[in-house]
Formats: sequence, structure tokens, C-alpha cells
Amino acid sequence: MKPVFVTLAFACLLFCNHSFSQSSFKIIPLGVKGGIDESNLSAYMIAPTGSDAWVCLDAGTIHYGIEKAIQAKLLKGTSAEVLKKDIKGYLISHAHLDHLAGLIINSPDDSTKAIYGLDYCLEVLKDKYFSWKSWANFANEGEKPALGKYHYTTLTPGSETPLQNTEMQVTAFSLSHSAPYQSTAFLVRHNESYILYLGDTGADSVEHSDKMHQLWQQVAPLLKAKKLKALFIEVSFANEQSDKQLFGHLTPHWLMSELQDLAALSGADALNNFPVVITHIKPGGNREQMIHVQLKANNPLHVKLVFPEQGKLLSF
Repeated sequence: MKPVFVTLAFACLLFCNHSFSQSSFKIIPLGVKGGIDESNLSAYMIAPTGSDAWVCLDAGTIHYGIEKAIQAKLLKGTSAEVLKKDIKGYLISHAHLDHLAGLIINSPDDSTKAIYGLDYCLEVLKDKYFSWKSWANFANEGEKPALGKYHYTTLTPGSETPLQNTEMQVTAFSLSHSAPYQSTAFLVRHNESYILYLGDTGADSVEHSDKMHQLWQQVAPLLKAKKLKALFIEVSFANEQSDKQLFGHLTPHWLMSELQDLAALSGADALNNFPVVITHIKPGGNREQMIHVQLKANNPLHVKLVFPEQGKLLSF
């Protein structure tokens, strides 16, 4: 009996280790930067592990990012097939071009799907972009004729909404992006696992706001329960940028300040080795290198810093 018992115990150990290490989400960065390079702007395809029904978190770069992902064998088929069949919708955090230019440019070749956002964001799309003044109106609302390819889905802050034709749901939260302008955080859920993605945002202290604190209050229990698998958050500038010149963005200093606020709600241990994906670094001089150095030098909570690269898979 002893050999049988040992074999069963070993098999159980392997199974348990596999179960705990198995990821819940797969994410393909189609673009990661916060400006200048139009071929690499904020856009992240997300799907549950084992599914090929994706949505895009922002849509600054689409076509070139898909091509890079196909070259890396992360996606199958042609870029046209991925655009039309695999991407089931877009979550747009705010209506700045570095977060939606890819959606607009690729719209003539896209298929019918939903665009999700808070009301202020969708109103800008209706009035400024998908209008016949600047581009054909491929959406179902706004200036006539409305071609109806895209369907605006207005999210209610704090209320969960199913993401059509996927196994995911989303809850949106308002952020301050150089007050009074707004941005959005998207809390994406699959079963009991979550990913939190923030569009552009400034720190509460700089924005004279409590939007970040309100968000941390909502997600701290998920972090503490280990249901929150990763945080995607911007760091646009190095610490040398003055607060008056941040225009609704974060620096390494202000990111760590905000994470300390989260830690006060969740407990510092919950953030130890927790993946924090750094998005939206604005290119310029040696800024990217400086941000990397400053984040690594001041990481008192010991979060796991992740610097995404275009066309390289992330799993959480």
C-alpha cells in the first residue's frame, strides 16, 4: 500500500500546485505607450484563460498591435479576422486620441460590436469622432445617418455589466484626469477573479479629489481575498515633473503614495508581490529609463512591477 499512497500523494501535490498556479486571465498588449509613437498606444486585449473571446481595454493602437501578436503566435488568423471575429468589444476609459485612435481608424473594416464607457466618454465619441463632421458615424447614435455598426453601451458607475459575447463582466468607476476632466477604471471579472485597469488618472492629492480613494475602498476586499489578480495603472512622467505639469497623470512618487492608501485599506501584506502593471509611460529623452529606476528604488510595499511590451503575453 505504501507505494500506492506515495504515488497518490505525489499526484495530489502536482494537481494542487497546478491549480494554484493556473492563471485566470490572458492579456495581449497591442500598445503600451502614452504618446508620440502612433504604432504603440494604449490598448490591451483581455480574455479569460482558455477563451478566444476578447475585449479591448482602450484602443489607441489596434492593427499594428494585432500584427505583432500574430507574429508572436499569440493570435491565429489574419489581422482582419482577429479584428472582426475575436475582438468582441471595446472598453474606452476616456476620449483622448491616444486611447481610441486605433478604434476610429479601423472602424471601416470592423464588425458589429459594443463600445462600453461612462456617459461623458461616449458623448465625446458621438459628438466629436463618430459624426459626419470628422468621420463616418459607424455607431448607432448621434448624427444621422447612423450606420449602426457599433452599439454604445453606457456603463453606470459601480454597477456590473456583462460584456457581450464573452464570459466576462465589467464594473466602471470614475477617475479624475486633470479636473474637471474625467477618466475611467474598469474592474473586469471572470467567475471569482478580477483585473483592475485604470485609464489616465492623477493622484487624489494633486487632483483635489477622492476618486482614487473611493476606488481603493471598492477593490481592497478583493485584493485582501486574493481575487484581484493584477492592477494596470499609468505612470506617465518621472518624479522630476512638477505637480503643476502633470495634467492628470502619475509619477513613481504619486503611484507609491496611492498604493500606500490602498495598503491602509487592504493591509500591506496583500500587496507583497502583487502584480502592478505600469502603463502609459510617455516617451521622451531618458524618461522611460528614469521611471523604471525610480519605481524600483522606491517600492516599500514590494509590489511586483511589470513593464508590459507590445505583442508579449501577460498572464494573471
